[in-house]
This record gives sequence, C-alpha cells and structure tokens, in this order.
Amino acid sequence: MAVHRGHEAEYERRHQPIWEELERTLIEHGVRTYSIYLDPETSDLFGYVEIDDETRWAAVARTDVCRRWWRHMREIMPSNADDSPVARELREVFHTSKQEPSRTSKQSNEAR
Repeated sequence: MAVHRGHEAEYERRHQPIWEELERTLIEHGVRTYSIYLDPETSDLFGYVEIDDETRWAAVARTDVCRRWWRHMREIMPSNADDSPVARELREVFHTSKQEPSRTSKQSNEAR
C-alpha cells in the first residue's frame, strides 16, 4: 500500500488510536498481531499481519466498519473503485522461525 506524499503525518494520526470497533473486528476475525510500517522516502506502506485463518481474514473486508475505514482513508491513500487501498502482494524471499521440536523428535534425540 502507499500514502499520498504530504499525508504521512495524517495517516499516522488516524491510526493513533485506530477505531475501537475496527480493532475489535480485526481481533474477532483472528488477527493476532498487525503492524504497518511507512518508508518515509517512498511513502510506501508495508503491512505485517499474523492471522489464525485466511478465510476469516478475508471476511474483514466485508464488514461495515472496514468499509467505513476505507472511505475515511481514501483521500490520503491510492484507492480502488470500492475504496479499498491499492495493495500489491509481496513475494517472500526469506523466512526463519524457531520451531519447537515435537515430542517424538525430542524422544528420538534423547535416545541417541
């Protein structure tokens, strides 16, 4: 996503705090954590979200509060005809995470 040049401070202000109803909707739809980062040189936005389920995440876009939020933000962000922000999917090129060994793996390692 992106924010129109010169509107970066307004974009940040509108998220401090985000509407309670919208935050509650995100949580109710399985969002565990959601962060948005701004690249001040390009005005590009990068969203990072951890979710429980893709279907529940997609359903957020169909809620009334999400649609109202999009209308609230459309003058400061590039937007589609339905007021949703213009967004591009990014391709993951690297990921690491610590995986806890399964009980079976632990037992077999202990047997060695």
